[in-house]
Amino acid sequence: MRLAAWIKAPMLTLSVAVALTCNAAEHPRELVPSTKNDSRIAAALKDISSARIRASITALVGFGTRSTLSAQDPTAIAAGRGIGAAREWIKTQFEQYSKDCGGCLEVKTDAFTQQPAERFLHPTNITNVFAVLKGSGSLAAAQRVVLVTGHYDSRNSDNFDIDHDAPGANDDASGVAVSLECARVLSKLKFPATIVFLTVAGEEQGLNGSEHFARMARTQNWNIEAVLNNDIVGGNKSPEQDSSVVRVFSEGLPNASDEKQMQLMRSEGGENDSSSRELARYIVEAASRYDTGVKPLLIFRLDRYLRGGDHSAFNQQGYAAVRFTEYREDFHRQHQNVRIEAGEEYGDRLKFVDFDYVARVARLNAATLATLAAGPAPPAHVAILTSRLENDSRLEWDASPGASGYEVLWRATSSPDWEHNQSVGNNTRATLHLSKDNVVFAVRALDDQGHRSLPVVPGPIS
Repeated sequence: MRLAAWIKAPMLTLSVAVALTCNAAEHPRELVPSTKNDSRIAAALKDISSARIRASITALVGFGTRSTLSAQDPTAIAAGRGIGAAREWIKTQFEQYSKDCGGCLEVKTDAFTQQPAERFLHPTNITNVFAVLKGSGSLAAAQRVVLVTGHYDSRNSDNFDIDHDAPGANDDASGVAVSLECARVLSKLKFPATIVFLTVAGEEQGLNGSEHFARMARTQNWNIEAVLNNDIVGGNKSPEQDSSVVRVFSEGLPNASDEKQMQLMRSEGGENDSSSRELARYIVEAASRYDTGVKPLLIFRLDRYLRGGDHSAFNQQGYAAVRFTEYREDFHRQHQNVRIEAGEEYGDRLKFVDFDYVARVARLNAATLATLAAGPAPPAHVAILTSRLENDSRLEWDASPGASGYEVLWRATSSPDWEHNQSVGNNTRATLHLSKDNVVFAVRALDDQGHRSLPVVPGPIS
């Protein structure tokens, strides 16, 4: 709805009297009340098994090396060594889960040939393996996609060394185990939207697999609402580790924005409100609603300092994507040959993985995927009217299919999390007696069972 329609339509006015403060110590962040939990989702989360995760990571480590450059020929696959054998094993796991749920998963591959480049001496086959749990809702609902991913390739100290073992237990068999376990438990349920369980290769050589998949999704106009990338979520047993939290990285200014869009976001003060950052905040709420056993620690940057991961390939295509990573990485175990040197153990070995921690991270992923896939689509064309100078804030948006109501959220500009919410019923416009100078607004859709969409921050319209 645009301005002319707004003027003609009756307006819902909300009288909101609240004192906003920027002092987090005096003002609790979790002021948005939780709606009732979905008992199906809660039961599925309890089904996530650390023993299953241990078995998956053990199997992946058992292939010796999963270097993208390692053997993929039938002989190597039959011998159970190399990335080709790992690929076939992952595919078999997805196929078994599909068989268990009566064929509910469509197991697919996305294969391409990477031409010689800095980290590829020869043309190399790269294959992404994934399973699709198609949405059971309307056509529009089923076209909505939420996705979880991890990379199944590994490496040791030398990118081109395909002879020595590269166990990759934490980096990133742990992330693959999360995708597999989410597929196993969530495939037993039906959701209106589609869930994709993805494993990619070529990450260690430069995000090659995820870049190809994300470009394919954009070319085919996939409506991906959320990408959860799990990379190094093994807990890395060490005295300094904090196994109560998992870091969630999200970009600020969207990677895919052009300069005009960047200028608008800067003028609005929207540097902290990309779609990826709203996804990160949604993950916090999912953790508060369900007993996942691990707390998301939001890190407001794209990735670790000057480093990267597969989620950024999706960011480049304009998708909301975040990265899960354990609190403290151990660099003696990352990209290292297995050895003992000066009394220090090196190498990404199975013995250092905390399987209970990986299970908790998997529960957080599954809770996020399930609540998004069960809920309505986010409202579209969310706008804040700027036709005149005023202290009230007038919002409008298009109705979301499947929504039975909407909430307006807001927070102080300096607050990291949403602080307040106001139900507006099944209306698509609202006026709040709050100045848009002082707060950040968003709107989200709800269905009649309390499932919530991702929040959408309004853009200006005059």
